[in-house]
Amino acid sequence: MKTPAVLLAALVAAAVPAEPGQARAPATIVDSLGRAVVVPAKVERIISLEPEVTRIIVALGAGDRLVGIDYFLRNHDHLFPLVFPAAGGLPVVSNPAQELNYEQAIRLRPDIIFSSPSEFRMTESIERKMRVPVVALASMGKLADLVAEIATVGRVLDREDRAAALTGFFMSRLEAVRRSVAAVPEDRPSVYLAFWGSLVRTPVSYEPVEAAGGRNAAAGLLPDRFGAAGATVSIEKVLALDPDVILVQGNYLPAERQVTVESVLRDPRLGSLRAVRSGRVGYTFGFWYWWDPALVLVEALHLARVFHPRTAAGPGLVPEGDAIFKEFYGVEGAFSALCRRLGCDEWTAK
Repeated sequence: MKTPAVLLAALVAAAVPAEPGQARAPATIVDSLGRAVVVPAKVERIISLEPEVTRIIVALGAGDRLVGIDYFLRNHDHLFPLVFPAAGGLPVVSNPAQELNYEQAIRLRPDIIFSSPSEFRMTESIERKMRVPVVALASMGKLADLVAEIATVGRVLDREDRAAALTGFFMSRLEAVRRSVAAVPEDRPSVYLAFWGSLVRTPVSYEPVEAAGGRNAAAGLLPDRFGAAGATVSIEKVLALDPDVILVQGNYLPAERQVTVESVLRDPRLGSLRAVRSGRVGYTFGFWYWWDPALVLVEALHLARVFHPRTAAGPGLVPEGDAIFKEFYGVEGAFSALCRRLGCDEWTAK
């Protein structure tokens, strides 16, 4: 599987920008599955089954080209309606298993379909049945590849300038986080992440932790299956890891959380852990059906404050988050509104 970073290099090599006044030519994209896909010069009608790509399309200012979105964004994402209210009027073209409704998709006459690289057979099937270009794209949890993905989608949609502005902003803010924690003399804390509604499910790779000056306690564990982001571990394994910090995924609505900070602190099985004894148990946003490019940047800022409180400076996370979301989506107060929905004002107040 080729990463979007490789994809971007292939794109630049294969598609030379048109001279001023010349019509754009079709471009050959090498997607995240290593498939060479010829995309049309003009993309006006888009079906996106990949939430990360859909968010990028909106951030690039091309949300009006979406003619169909996936089941998750309509039914489970708490942020997307805040940054793109028009999504409420778009057809949902997939079911809970993310399978495409072909009859509906044909009626929508897409120029291109974006799919998930974790569903290779589905991608191939969609392309055979729909007879339109299908591009499987995702960052696969890599920050550098998220940046490359933004640039790639910008090229496909003829929004290179906007993509360059977003990637430049993203990289400069991320580098500022890294610099702020690089000067901290203390050791990097080990961090255990309780994600996906379970105490014993944890991502084996989570780059925002490292960017913010921490160490993922589960790094090096094998994922549950090839291509998956997480591993299921035992309570005994959590005890053996003995992290300095435990973070619970906070992207669920408060009433829907199966794991909470309070439940971790009260769990008698966990009382011996350093994180529990020191009270260093909190929430973070977490990997939520791929990434939102603005939210993952805000999360890196949040984690830096959690791991290294002395790095905290400025007006606070919520004002900074609002500024980041405005840069990406042009919407005022989006992060504040998300925090009200998630009840995260208290745990982002540091």
